[in-house]
Amino acid sequence: MKKTALSLFAFVHIVCQAQNFDVIPLGIYGGEQEDNLSAYLVGAPKDNTFLCLDAGTINTGIRKAIEMKSLEGSEASILQDQIKGYFISHGHLDHLSGLIINSPADSKKNIFAIAPVLQILQNHYFITDTWINFADQGQKPMLGKYHYNELQNGMEIPAPQTPFFITGYELSHVNPYKSSAALVRRDNHYLLYLGDTGADRIEKSDRLDILWKNTAPLVKKKQLNTILIEVSFPNSQSEKLLFGHLTPNLLTEELNKLKEKTGQKNLEGLNIVVTHRKPTGDNPEIIKQELLKNNPLKVNYIFPEQGKKISLP
Repeated sequence: MKKTALSLFAFVHIVCQAQNFDVIPLGIYGGEQEDNLSAYLVGAPKDNTFLCLDAGTINTGIRKAIEMKSLEGSEASILQDQIKGYFISHGHLDHLSGLIINSPADSKKNIFAIAPVLQILQNHYFITDTWINFADQGQKPMLGKYHYNELQNGMEIPAPQTPFFITGYELSHVNPYKSSAALVRRDNHYLLYLGDTGADRIEKSDRLDILWKNTAPLVKKKQLNTILIEVSFPNSQSEKLLFGHLTPNLLTEELNKLKEKTGQKNLEGLNIVVTHRKPTGDNPEIIKQELLKNNPLKVNYIFPEQGKKISLP
């Protein structure tokens, strides 16, 4: 009986520690370094099909990931065969320039975005004056390589050719400009990715509060263990000059609001992958140290490196 109990404990422990997502950063910064801009591949362990969360840098990130043995295959095969679709959080170039510039070499696939972002792609990027229309909607001629999938707030849709489902949520990025978040589900496990976002207090918005209300139950059930969220500036940045971004203090402020809905214990150990640090001067290291030195919620901060795989529960 004792042996059976020990075996059961070991099994439960293994299940609890199981890895449900692999995240491979193709780019991590929020501007300036054009070869290292926001783009994160999310896949299932031991699977080579990926959904790309934002697409600021693609090719350079793929090369870096191959060098670090995070991806297997040629640059062309990974771009064309392994990346099955893109979630684009908003229309700023540091989140989609890699998608645009690599479109001639890409294969047919899906783009997932909220309606205002799809309109930006149709009206400003995939047009003859700036590039050409590689999508199946918008200005003629349409090459039909990309299929637009509109994400409606809070409604889940499948991501074809992947094991994932996506739910979109609107964010405020200098109100009233809309950014968005993607809640990615695989079976009963979730990962939350946020594009650029300001704090509700600064933005005079309730977008993050709505997101926390919808995801808090998943945190409490230990189904959502990882949030990828931006921290663009150190605490020294004036709140009047944030331009719809977060600082370490503002991230803590927002996580405290999430804690009010989950309880402190349920938030402890939550993986927070810090994205979109502005690479100006020593900002990335300053942001890192400010987060690590002031962590009352006891979350697990992860600072991604371009090309280095992150295995997540």
